[in-house]
Amino acid sequence: MTTLIAGLILFLGVHSLSIVNEPLRDRLNAAMGEWVFKGLYSLVSLAGLLLVIWGYEAARMDPTVIYTSPGWLRHLAMLLLVPVFPLLLATYFPGRIKARLGHPTLVAVKLWAVAHLLVNGMLQDLLLFGAFLAWAVVDRISMKRRSQRQIPTLPASKANDAIAVVGGLALYVVMVLWAHQWLFGVAPI
Repeated sequence: MTTLIAGLILFLGVHSLSIVNEPLRDRLNAAMGEWVFKGLYSLVSLAGLLLVIWGYEAARMDPTVIYTSPGWLRHLAMLLLVPVFPLLLATYFPGRIKARLGHPTLVAVKLWAVAHLLVNGMLQDLLLFGAFLAWAVVDRISMKRRSQRQIPTLPASKANDAIAVVGGLALYVVMVLWAHQWLFGVAPI
């Protein structure tokens, strides 16, 4: 469990730099240069992600049950997960979805976390999905007081919404029917 917690601290910690101290982030970026800063940021993120994966997998070998969900919640969780991939794509294919939501990735992370918390009641699940849910909520709140960084996207277009929805739903189907089992050893259906 320690490895999972360390990974979450590292991964979400580096992703929280703008939340807790945007001026420091800007100074580091300026002092190191954008590419060096982004490279270091990426390496720390990757190290955190690998620790999360390793720690979560290890924690699954010695589970601590906190709660057991009723079976019908699986259907609600699957429904909540339908928009996750379209929202992730809408971040990079800006259209009406992105204009309406502001930051679709954070909405996707919240839906993903809530859906998984509904059906997974082990301690490691609460730590993983609860940490991501809390981070996404805090990040969204903090965005109201800080400037937004531009992320590389395609030019805004009405067609981008269709691309995000169709592509996202295709990714959802692949994840549900094959990739979730292959990546995580758990078949959602």
